[in-house]
Amino acid sequence: MTHHSDQRAYFFKIDTTIKKIRNALQKQLTEAGFDLTVDQWVLIDHIFRKQGISQNELAEMTFKDPPTVTRIIDLLEKKGLVERGPAAGDRRKFNLFLTKNGEQTYNQAFPIVADIRRKGWGSLSDSDYQHFVRIMDSIYQNFT
Repeated sequence: MTHHSDQRAYFFKIDTTIKKIRNALQKQLTEAGFDLTVDQWVLIDHIFRKQGISQNELAEMTFKDPPTVTRIIDLLEKKGLVERGPAAGDRRKFNLFLTKNGEQTYNQAFPIVADIRRKGWGSLSDSDYQHFVRIMDSIYQNFT
């Protein structure tokens, strides 16, 4: 027996929408002169919100594999935006912090990110947002 979702390619719709948003954000960051990829921005955003986060925790929060996070952090460190600090009690682990330059970059880039978010949301209401979150959370939970 078929289910009504069988004929609706909702995954494709979600995927293409995400790609459209990522492309728009990348274009805006590049045009504004930021030497950042969207993936680099995502890590900077998480580190800004939780200074001292571990690389493993960052990987879990961003759904990126640890080697990918390490490569991105290496690039951000070379750009002088992020620094690693030793984790308390474990010399094999590092905690991540934004440098002053990283914080400045975050503060300068955030308005571009916020503008893209507002553009994408357009005239949708708070109620629309609540429905959207509920639906996306339901789909997410169906896979956990």
